[in-house]
Amino acid sequence: MTDVTDNAAASRFELTENGHLAYADYRRDTGRLIIDYVFSPPELRGQGTAGRLMAGLAASAAAQGETIVPVCGYAAAWLRRNPQA
Repeated sequence: MTDVTDNAAASRFELTENGHLAYADYRRDTGRLIIDYVFSPPELRGQGTAGRLMAGLAASAAAQGETIVPVCGYAAAWLRRNPQA
């Protein structure tokens, strides 16, 4: 399994699995990590890739002391299902 990486130059977290890239676009603002959009290509959908991406993103936010603010509907739903994140 590939680790989630923070591509700060592109302002997105990335996860590559089976040669395909899933990502979450973000903005940072004073202790907040604002998730604008989460994308998983069709080849990875239904395999838990976006969930693993969100888990890695949440771990990074926690390590940085950031609060996640979901704009994206998927990110909001994932956070509701994973309140410990």
